[in-house]
Amino acid sequence: MSNRIEWAKHAPDAYKAMIGLEQALARSGLENSLLELIRLRASQINGCAYCVNMHANDARKAGETEARLQTLSVWADTDYFTPREKAALAWVESLTRLPEKHAPQHQYDALLEHFSASEVVNLTLAIATINAWNRFGVGFAMIPA
Repeated sequence: MSNRIEWAKHAPDAYKAMIGLEQALARSGLENSLLELIRLRASQINGCAYCVNMHANDARKAGETEARLQTLSVWADTDYFTPREKAALAWVESLTRLPEKHAPQHQYDALLEHFSASEVVNLTLAIATINAWNRFGVGFAMIPA
């Protein structure tokens, strides 16, 4: 696959808005390790090669283990992830596959066992943001560096 247009160059205000979302997430209080798992899992689901590569590398730099990275796509079948992480990853999958999953009540209830209301909002923002980045990455055929 080859690159299409450099979207950020042609729409700098859109890129700036996306960076603003990332800055809000950086101030959200959610742990960076969880944010990287969210970004990586959504990117896997969406098939964004650029984002999978970037977030796997970012997670490694942040201290993520190879075992967890290698099993993230089957997180529910392993003991590598905490109940808090599993609740967040279930939410990632539901919101990323919204037409199929419809954000079920039991997953929302599980979130509230591990996250405050504001953290649930910020988790949802993280998921929405990476899904938007993925649409730019896939839509414009971005290639990992």
